[in-house]
Amino acid sequence: MKQAHFVAIVAAALAGAAVATIPVPALADDAVIAKLNGKEIRDSDLALAEAEIGPEIASLPPANRRRVLLEFLIETQLFADAADAENITSGADYEKRVAYWQMRAKRDAYFEKSVKGTVSDGLAKGIYDDKVKMIPPEEEVDARHILVETEAKANEVLEKIGKGEDFSALAALYSTDPGSKGDGGKLGYFSKGQMVKEFEVAAFALKKGEVSKPVKSKFGWHIIKLEDRRTRPLPTFEEVKPQIVQSIVQQKAQQTAKDLRGKANIEYVDSEIKTQVAQETEAAAQKQKAFEQQIDEQLKLEQQKKDEKK
Repeated sequence: MKQAHFVAIVAAALAGAAVATIPVPALADDAVIAKLNGKEIRDSDLALAEAEIGPEIASLPPANRRRVLLEFLIETQLFADAADAENITSGADYEKRVAYWQMRAKRDAYFEKSVKGTVSDGLAKGIYDDKVKMIPPEEEVDARHILVETEAKANEVLEKIGKGEDFSALAALYSTDPGSKGDGGKLGYFSKGQMVKEFEVAAFALKKGEVSKPVKSKFGWHIIKLEDRRTRPLPTFEEVKPQIVQSIVQQKAQQTAKDLRGKANIEYVDSEIKTQVAQETEAAAQKQKAFEQQIDEQLKLEQQKKDEKK
């Protein structure tokens, strides 16, 4: 059975199981999770398995993921033990496979220590702080609206609002907007550029608590009530930390690979691949040359402007 097929079967079997509702308990460092014919399977083994098949089970609840990882390790060990029993763990093909996985293990170890391991929270926080400084403050408003088909109906509803009837109740009764009707016409906070122009202009012109006159858009006639206005809050560091860290890791990995390639003697022997590499290298060189020419032309133009002002 292929590994991916096994993972899919176990994940599907556990998706609706009762274990999904069981919280993961606090575990001691590298605790023993199970024993197979006397061999211990520990938390650290689950971590290694997750590095291999984690993306395939990422959508499962944490408890389910642990169970799938454990079953994956159990089956892997059973197949390995069966290979030993049949004395098929030798020979050129086997040794080549072992060498490949040793190379993978060394690659992973170097990546964890020399690439990912160099990305600290402090570095990520510094980048966050720099980026936040560059984000201009943006105003946004919180509004409700009642959407009707005709101006006459809009004026009728507006008259009821003027007599003190509840805006939310009238929205639930008269609005034809299915997205907000059930919530009393509430749209939540939005900034400029998110609504049709006529609606946006009217909404941002209101003061807190004010109700607009009927506003026509391509959707019909709106009556808008402004609930609140504020400066849009920026995302916190903790909210965007995973994306920032991942971005830094990717950049460091690309630079590290480039540096290592620059120190290596790489010879492409396969003729088809060799041609592809040559074409890609030439295309990259032409692109870089065009970029440099563009910069030179821009610098010359700026210098001409300066000279003309003298």
